[in-house]
Amino acid sequence: MSRDTVVAKRYAKALFELASAEGTVSEVEAQLKLIAEALKQDVQIEKFLSLPSVDPAAKMAVLKSAFGEKVSVLVLNTLQVIVSRRRQAIISDVYEAYTKIAGEALGQAHATVYSARQLTADEFAGVVAEFGSITGKKIIAEQSVDPSLLGGIQVRIGDRLYDGSLSGKLDRLQKTFKF
Repeated sequence: MSRDTVVAKRYAKALFELASAEGTVSEVEAQLKLIAEALKQDVQIEKFLSLPSVDPAAKMAVLKSAFGEKVSVLVLNTLQVIVSRRRQAIISDVYEAYTKIAGEALGQAHATVYSARQLTADEFAGVVAEFGSITGKKIIAEQSVDPSLLGGIQVRIGDRLYDGSLSGKLDRLQKTFKF
């Protein structure tokens, strides 16, 4: 585990504790997601934030102008601490760690359902319900189409991968034939 991951978990845990005290756990998660996705999509801002020659106050001013109205004071203050300590590179890691911490505390799990074709709403709901009963958690899922699966589905929940795809079955079959 890298040092940045450990540091990101500490920030996420502290932020979660403050958010749960305020009763805004899911709102803070949504705000962190907004920030992480915006930084991932805008390469220019990411480069600007990574420049060591730029004063942290100037970096924070840019973040406040971009997100000031869209995020809570709690999230803005967390960003302030991260940027002032020149750790802006871990903002996405903080979001990832926060979702894991919040999910565990609230009995939720985030999942990605991979399928060879787009699933219907009923099929997707059935998959989510089935994995909710398997894990004993409320599943928050998103769908991704991957034609290389040939058929069936793969479901990734945290670090676990449930592989019911045709390509996965063929790979396992091929391994049994090798001596």
